[in-house]
Amino acid sequence: MAEAPASAGHMLELIRSGKARTRRDLQSLTGLSRSTVLQRLDLLTGAGWVREHGVASSTGGRPPTRLEFNEEHAVVLAADLDTTHARAAVLDLAGRTLAEHTAPLRVSDGPVPVLDTLADWFRSLIGQAERGTTEVCGIGLSVPGPVEFATGLVVRPPMMAGWDGYDIGAHLRSGFDVPVLVDNDANMMALGEQVASYPECPAFVLVKVSTGIGAGVIINGEVYRGIDGGAGDIGHVRITGAADALCQCGSYGCLAAVASGRALAAALTDEGVPTPSGAGVRERLRADHPSAVRMAREAGQQVGEVLATVVSLLNPEVLMIAGDLADTHFVTGVRELLYQRALPRITRNLKVVTGELGDRAGLRGTGHLVTEYLYAPAQADTRLAEGHATG
Repeated sequence: MAEAPASAGHMLELIRSGKARTRRDLQSLTGLSRSTVLQRLDLLTGAGWVREHGVASSTGGRPPTRLEFNEEHAVVLAADLDTTHARAAVLDLAGRTLAEHTAPLRVSDGPVPVLDTLADWFRSLIGQAERGTTEVCGIGLSVPGPVEFATGLVVRPPMMAGWDGYDIGAHLRSGFDVPVLVDNDANMMALGEQVASYPECPAFVLVKVSTGIGAGVIINGEVYRGIDGGAGDIGHVRITGAADALCQCGSYGCLAAVASGRALAAALTDEGVPTPSGAGVRERLRADHPSAVRMAREAGQQVGEVLATVVSLLNPEVLMIAGDLADTHFVTGVRELLYQRALPRITRNLKVVTGELGDRAGLRGTGHLVTEYLYAPAQADTRLAEGHATG
């Protein structure tokens, strides 16, 4: 009985997942005749998406030729935009970095100059990677604000003045005629970390604590975004004892107003320890500055109190802390309140860990998002019908 529909796109999915390694496997899994399998496989090999690679073990007779997804036939342009800097890269379809660039870039300068700069970086990186623009199959961009994923529009972002409703995709497509996917930075960090380090984890939560605070949720390998991109926005949960703390969103008492990198930098500065940003707080923590250590632990406790509700609701296997404050003192505070407030049954199998990919998590997630979108069965069939080969 067929395991999946038998279009060329579904055959590609079987090959990419490792369920089908030979032509015989494709016949067995799809129930198609040999001639039909060969015909549809010709579409995939002709597009450069599938290639032969060695031979599989034989059960008798001539060993069958092994098939594999050609991860080198196209490239993805990925960028991770933060509040004061950005990182851009050219990635192959396995997420490997072929060329990369990072530099200061202020999101507050507005969408036109920022996106024009990213486009310039992309063109330079394509050359550094010794690839051509026709090999680009898609662009992914993560941003530090809420995104309505279906439209690719940033919606009322607290830290991205001038970006609300701006058509990022249309802007980038004017220079690169390929699909453009835009998502929130915490979502993309979560996806990147989960794919790279916890691929079998069915419920994964990443909390990014930097200038602001946000969370990305991955359920069964898919980003959970809510109905319009608002899932994971824990930085704007109101907490007790912070009624006078003004948040960038304009409200008072938000978690981000007292426990984010920006909030701690301001508090340290008020204590006579000039600290310009969340990255500066990280440097103070590395130097074991007493005030920074105390504040980071207290901030971790405040975040941990909110996360007790998050883990009680989602019951994740992995809770990852990432960003500027993913430091021992902060994580210690998270653990203290989290394990106090959540029931032992909820936390008994919970792993509380820190990020493993560092500043590259967003790029890894963004590249994976684009690749999975472009080579999913329905989209792959559409692209094949339109005559797409590499780009």
